[in-house]
Amino acid sequence: MNNFYPEQYAKTGQYPINHNYLPSQFADYENIWRKVKQVVIDGDFTLGQAVDKFEADFSALNHGRFGVGVGSGTDALFLSLKALGIGDGDEVITTPFTFFATIGAIVTAGAKPVFVDIGDDHNINAELIEAAITPRTKAIMPVHWAGIPCDMDKIQTIATQYNLVIVADACHAILSRYQGQGMAQVCDVACFSMHPLKNLNVWGDGGVIVTNNEQLAQKLYSMRNHGLINRDYCQEWAYNSRLDTIQAVVAQHLLDNKIEHISQKRIENAGLFDQLLSEIPQIVLPPRDSSKIGVYHLYMAIFEQRDALQIFLNQKGVDAKVHYPVPMHLQPAAKSLGHQVGDFPTAEFLANNCLSLPVHEFITRDEIYYMVECIQEFYSK
Repeated sequence: MNNFYPEQYAKTGQYPINHNYLPSQFADYENIWRKVKQVVIDGDFTLGQAVDKFEADFSALNHGRFGVGVGSGTDALFLSLKALGIGDGDEVITTPFTFFATIGAIVTAGAKPVFVDIGDDHNINAELIEAAITPRTKAIMPVHWAGIPCDMDKIQTIATQYNLVIVADACHAILSRYQGQGMAQVCDVACFSMHPLKNLNVWGDGGVIVTNNEQLAQKLYSMRNHGLINRDYCQEWAYNSRLDTIQAVVAQHLLDNKIEHISQKRIENAGLFDQLLSEIPQIVLPPRDSSKIGVYHLYMAIFEQRDALQIFLNQKGVDAKVHYPVPMHLQPAAKSLGHQVGDFPTAEFLANNCLSLPVHEFITRDEIYYMVECIQEFYSK
């Protein structure tokens, strides 16, 4: 098995209207270089001062008291489960329509993922969660897919009733809001990703855990750094998943200068897509709830003749993608769970019929009109 990413990036990089916006995102890299230079001069590479500042600012942005910078969004999920004592023999309820990392974090923590089908909003169907609870259930892991918040009122009610913790996969949801609340306010712990293609991204990998629970935060600060409580004493054998100081500098640059614009522009672009695509009968848009502010890490909808449309759009220079064609319960890695086609029909239908269009902050109105015109041309044939 080789590294398939370079070939993948080269293939998708050919499209004029692309999901990959990194050259534009970091066109001001010279400003970041100057800040990174100071890290080199200071030799402040490992959990440096820039990490402390970023953790404080990021947690406040997402309405949390404590931020814990870690190596990736996946590590944020994994470490949160471990810090909460979730592991062998425990069950975590989650969605089959997500990225691999959600399920991988549960399994590598030693727990079993228990899937619940999704709703029309592409998120976990909260009405189905209660039926999936067993005596072994310890947590619910809702995924705010594409940056659209889940039905957290219902999920919180269930979690309280059954004494479960909520570990939110908010990797897509930086600056999302649920009834005016940040993602850290509607769960026990919220986990974010700063992968290069996330809304707030770095020059590699990075993640942040945000919580309002001081005791849990202190445990996470230790667990991400070998279990150390200071230079000389280790309180438990743990992990090495520290957010690099250099990556914190990059993230802070976006936090200070860009994230509000990034979020607002994606919301505007998604609104224009909604307006234009709602007039095409072959397309089904997810419902929009005015009590939720989604930040559109992805713009997804259901399209008739999805596969043929994707090929057509690619030929027209549009990097239309499928996120993702095989739901988690049907992945080879999930074979031991014993699921089969038909177990989660809504997730399977979405996987077979959804398409993602570029929606990021560098997509122009003219490009949105062009994409919609191409879609109209396809359906008029």
